Amino acid sequence: MHQSLSRRTVLGAAALLPLTHAHAQFRVEVAGVGLTQLPFSVAPLKGGDGLPQDLAAIVKADLERSGQFRHVNPVAGVALDETSRPDLAPWRDRAADVLLTGSVSRLADGRYDVRFRVWDVVRLADLGGMSLPVSTGDLRLAAHRMADFIYEKLTGEKGIFSTRIAYVTQNAGRYSLWVADADGENAQAALGSPEPIISPAWSPSGAHLAYVSFEARKPVIYSHEIATGRRRLLANFKGSNSAPAWSPDGKSLLATLTLEGGSQLYSIDLASGAHTRLTQSGSIDTEPVWDAAGKTIYFVSDRGGAPQIYRMGARGGQAERVTFVGSYNTSPAISADSRWLAFISRVAGGFKLHVMDLASGTVTPLTDTLADEKPSFAPNGKLIMYATRLQGREALMTTTLDGRIKTRLSGGQADIREPDWGPFVS
Repeated sequence: MHQSLSRRTVLGAAALLPLTHAHAQFRVEVAGVGLTQLPFSVAPLKGGDGLPQDLAAIVKADLERSGQFRHVNPVAGVALDETSRPDLAPWRDRAADVLLTGSVSRLADGRYDVRFRVWDVVRLADLGGMSLPVSTGDLRLAAHRMADFIYEKLTGEKGIFSTRIAYVTQNAGRYSLWVADADGENAQAALGSPEPIISPAWSPSGAHLAYVSFEARKPVIYSHEIATGRRRLLANFKGSNSAPAWSPDGKSLLATLTLEGGSQLYSIDLASGAHTRLTQSGSIDTEPVWDAAGKTIYFVSDRGGAPQIYRMGARGGQAERVTFVGSYNTSPAISADSRWLAFISRVAGGFKLHVMDLASGTVTPLTDTLADEKPSFAPNGKLIMYATRLQGREALMTTTLDGRIKTRLSGGQADIREPDWGPFVS
């Protein structure tokens, strides 16, 4: 199967102030061992030597980071491409269940044609393959697509390796909003400002990021179009405008406004700009998020005396408390299947990532760190990204839902915060 592949433009023309061209590069470190991991192997891609990107290494890192795959070293001295009908016995002897073969060739227009095929070593079955014509700058994206293909074939669920993440850095008094590949690499600055940027939130289409800017000397919500850099003012009401969250259909935005005094939740219609108050408490209500169906809103409120997570219908009304373990719980995030709630709980003075099975109410702590912030689910619900402080440094992490496999995406000297995982996009 042939699939045209082009990099989705990240950098737009607009920024609050000019940016430097330095990229926030990350080093991926995977730690932990899962209970069940599928052994796979990636044969060296024919024609892959000398490329600016090691495609096989990217595929390997992607699959291992998922927590569901374990790499087996390839058989030495065996040259295979996507046209080969390989003898799978040597790979079976190495206890590999899956084998990826492929090639990279240069096209007449200067692009690369990345081709691959996946083999089920146990059943001696051809699982299919693809051809991905890409520019030099899209070689990493091709590798992520290869990993997505393997993941979906073996698990029956969509892979998240070709999705993107957003996060904010602070360095020397300057704030930058970044967009990067899901592994943290290929980071590009979307905008920058000497004033704080907080709460980036992906639109359901992946075409826009809502965020809060303090450039007007108060919190104001903007939308940033990824491809062009164009900005749109979404909320600049009297007082504070914060905590944006897109509705699943992309037609409205939840926000915390102090329009009528205290911090309350509002829904803003993006076509008309009309706003509707959803909560009527005398407390602080903030950090709203939708469930995938758009029928339930989860949020943080101190109406019980300390911050806890509540939920209510999409149009407001009576709120139900959700978290009861711990005296201080914030930063709710809901998985795409609405089964899991991730949140930050204060434990012995530290802030730790937890996950709740919403059906049973069972809560599981996932980390040993003490400064976890802002969890965000991968779009397939199998990983959680969060910011933390590890060994004295700011870091972005991902963890499996059982906490067994953690990946550190470790940046430079800048403070890293406010991560948000983007949606699936075609």
